[in-house]
Amino acid sequence: MDPLSQGVLGAALPQAVADGRRAVAAGLLGFLAGMAADLDVLIRSSNDPLLFLEYHRQFTHSLVFIPVGGLICAVILHYLLARRWWLSLRQTWLYCTLGYATHALLDACTTYGTMLLWPFSDQRIAWNSVSIIDPLFTLPILAGVVWSGRTRKPLYARLALVWACLYLAMGLSQRNAALEMGHVLAAQRGHSPLRLEAKPSFANILVWKIVYETPERYYVDAVRARFAPRVFTGDSVPKLDLKRDIPWLQPGSQQARDIERFRWFSNGYIARDPRAANRVMDIRYSLIPNEVEPLWSIELRPGAPPEEHAAYRVHRNPTQGRAALLWQMISGE
Repeated sequence: MDPLSQGVLGAALPQAVADGRRAVAAGLLGFLAGMAADLDVLIRSSNDPLLFLEYHRQFTHSLVFIPVGGLICAVILHYLLARRWWLSLRQTWLYCTLGYATHALLDACTTYGTMLLWPFSDQRIAWNSVSIIDPLFTLPILAGVVWSGRTRKPLYARLALVWACLYLAMGLSQRNAALEMGHVLAAQRGHSPLRLEAKPSFANILVWKIVYETPERYYVDAVRARFAPRVFTGDSVPKLDLKRDIPWLQPGSQQARDIERFRWFSNGYIARDPRAANRVMDIRYSLIPNEVEPLWSIELRPGAPPEEHAAYRVHRNPTQGRAALLWQMISGE
């Protein structure tokens, strides 16, 4: 999730169990430790654009790494900050570990995929209950953490944690309703999906993106679940067929291997970008939830040497008109 959300949730848990006199210290240590796992984004290579996809939300987000991550944060933050509050190293480790522990679990509630079970499994776990950015989730937690620090009362941090749990539970309920609507929509088209997923659209849990797979195509729609239910019909694209879509690709080349790496990262939801013949896109994400317009893709180059990597592309089109269209979906206009 976004760094602020990770930080404030990381601050809330140690604040909730700390003595009121240490609310500020516990909150600050938890805030910094709660963001620390995302330092894995620094693992990247100028020669291999996809390397960061393999390592982001990998070992630093594993459940077995939590005590280690907490200890690393504690050793650094104890000598930088915690000694000023007369905390022992053990207390610093406790607050840092509690803050660090919230990170991977919150990430797993989003749609991106988190390797909680590494090194025993490389499965990317995604519970799809909250968007990567959601102010309605984050701001009440921030208020609770700040007020707990000002008043030296853990009650407000505990209330922040209650809000976080309630909001995530509400997201799961919304997701389940969206899944039911997606199955009904597929049945109306005469489809029996091989798999079907519902993901929250940007910054809310009201409108959900529905993606389902048939033997030949992926279908993308959006639904407004439970509150004024509505279906926003979308589009479909053929599933990626290398022989048909990229006939010039050399089997065994680095670009061919990169497609398979991207397939793993995208949970198999890949297709050729209709706007660019040499791009392979992840169809799970788009700004407008019922559109097939990816947020990221990989770009291949015909005639490239066998050792050349595919390029990683990020696509953003945050025009006022598109933001207004998303708001119309959310507001139910």
